[in-house]
Amino acid sequence: MIRINIVTIFPGFFGAPLEASIPGRAARAGLAAYRVIDLRDYTHDVHRTVDDLPYGGGAGMVMKPEPFFEAADDLAPAGPIVLMSARGRRFRHDDAVRLSLEPEVTLLCGHYKDVDQRVADHLATEELSIGDFVVSGGEVAALAVTDAVVRLLPGALGDHESASSDSFYDGDAISAPSYTRPAEYRGHRVPEVLRSGDHRRIEAWRADASEELTRRRRAKS
Repeated sequence: MIRINIVTIFPGFFGAPLEASIPGRAARAGLAAYRVIDLRDYTHDVHRTVDDLPYGGGAGMVMKPEPFFEAADDLAPAGPIVLMSARGRRFRHDDAVRLSLEPEVTLLCGHYKDVDQRVADHLATEELSIGDFVVSGGEVAALAVTDAVVRLLPGALGDHESASSDSFYDGDAISAPSYTRPAEYRGHRVPEVLRSGDHRRIEAWRADASEELTRRRRAKS
């Protein structure tokens, strides 16, 4: 079983998503346990302040280091402490695999303009980003990472082959397109090879389609 700790100023953000779909199924099966920690519980003023003005001036507010460090002291996590950060290294499938093998993962969610760099340098074991764009806070990223990790746990998916045929499961390849019934819809037909029953031809088609799609999409990125 893996334990995933999420440190955030918006604990209510995670209730429904962690109960739904694969994360919820994994928790109910005893494969994963989630602890959502309110960062404001580790503040020491009446306003429960987690941010302050940046040294050197400039726009926006910076999240203070003390609540993060004190939350980590209280949790005493056994595994990686990951700061979700726009300046972090790009999160990839290999990271999901690596984290899924840990007994415990702690995700730190930033908000406002930034997080005090001492959190990144002296508390987090790594910084990860889900892409070259900015969202309102680390909560969205933490959910994405949690889902990517949990779905790899043995038993989380009903069929392991479903995961093994996903995009990025084996390197950078994008999976081939999928089709289902009806065979024709509004004049658009499913490729005949997929309806042929010839599994060797189908696998060859999927390999070719994956290679071509990966080449085209990677050329645009």
